[in-house]
Amino acid sequence: MIRHVLTADLRDDPAVIESYKAYHRRVWPEVVRSLQRAGIRDMEIYLLGRRLVMVVDTEGADFRRCFAAHVSSSPRVAEWEELMRGLQQPPPGGRPGEWWALMEPVFRLEPRAGTSQTSPTAESAPR
Repeated sequence: MIRHVLTADLRDDPAVIESYKAYHRRVWPEVVRSLQRAGIRDMEIYLLGRRLVMVVDTEGADFRRCFAAHVSSSPRVAEWEELMRGLQQPPPGGRPGEWWALMEPVFRLEPRAGTSQTSPTAESAPR
C-alpha cells in the first residue's frame, strides 16, 4: 500500500465551502464504488479554512492512473468530478496543469521497536 498526500483549495466563498462539505456528507454511491474499483484502498479529505488535504492509500505507486481510471469509469462519476472541480482551484505552488498538488513528505515518526503504534489520546496529542 502506498500513501499519497495531496492538496487543493476551495474557491474563496463560504457558500462554496458549505456546498463542498454537504456533497461529501452524501458522496454518490457510484463515486465510492468507482474509487474502490480504481485501486483506491483508503481516502480521507481534511479541510482547514478553504485548504483541502487528501490522504490516499493506493495499491500501487501510480495514483494518477487510479484517478484517471476513476474519472473515466462512468458519466455519473465524471459529473461528480466536474461538480467538485467547479468548487475547487489549484493551490499555490502546484505544478502547471496539476489540480490536486502532490505534497512532499518531509518527516515520519517511525514506531520504536517492540511498541505498537496507537492513536494519541487528547492528553498526549501534540499541540
